Formats: sequence, C-alpha cells, structure tokens
Amino acid sequence: MATVELRFSAQPEHVRTARLVAAAVARRAGVDEAVLDEVRLAVGEACSRAVGLHRSHGITAPVTVRLIEEEKTFAIEVGDEVPGPGADGSVPGGVSGRGEGLDEPEADDEDEMGLAVISGLVDDVEVRSGTDGGVIRMSWPKTPVAVLP
Repeated sequence: MATVELRFSAQPEHVRTARLVAAAVARRAGVDEAVLDEVRLAVGEACSRAVGLHRSHGITAPVTVRLIEEEKTFAIEVGDEVPGPGADGSVPGGVSGRGEGLDEPEADDEDEMGLAVISGLVDDVEVRSGTDGGVIRMSWPKTPVAVLP
C-alpha cells in the first residue's frame, strides 16, 4: 500500500495543485481514465471546503491530503483541523453537526453544498468529524490489469 501525503496552507490557490497531484497519483494507481475528472472535481471540492473551514475559524494549521493506493481501490482523505461537535462547545465544527451555532449561515450552506457535490461525484464517500478535526474519505475502484496469455 503506497501513500502520498500533501500538506498545504489554507489558501485557495493551493487547491489546484492538490487536484493536479491527486489526478496524477490516481492515474498511476490504476484508476480508469474516464473517472479522473471526477477525482479532480471531488478533490477540488473537498480541499476548497477544508480551506474555507480553516479560514473561517482562524486555523493556521495546514490542510492535509492523503492519497492511498490500496489493493483494489484508490482512496483520498482530505483532512481539516476544525474541531467537531463535542470538542469544547465554543468552536463550531464538523460535518453532521458542523456549523451548529455558527453565526454565518452562508458558510454552513456552502459546506453542505460542497458535501452534496462530492456525494454526487463519488459513490464511496465517508465524512468523519471529531475533536481534532474532520476527514472526507473518498475512494474509487482501480482498473484490473489485464494479464495476457
């Protein structure tokens, strides 16, 4: 199992780089060419969401992207460091509760819209949130290598 990890400051201009790296690693891992646009778009949405969360909560820690080549799948995990529900009650965060009590309803709407876009692009997506941040895990099947006789 090979893993590539990217860490970048929460600046919108770095999202494009994450998208390009994700597509290149996905191609090398054996993800079908027809799916690479979906990979790019989903990673762009997840990274933009993480950047927005970091910026709106004043978090200076980097956004983390893990590109994981497994036996039959290729997975991408985009992590933020915004505490989720149950952290300390003073900092809203997380998915499935992220944004509760947030004074800016537009931010929550953007968050939900980004998750809806990701869900539409990726069949296998999981969203987790905890006291140390959130993770969106997306995975795609790898194209089996044809063995010639």
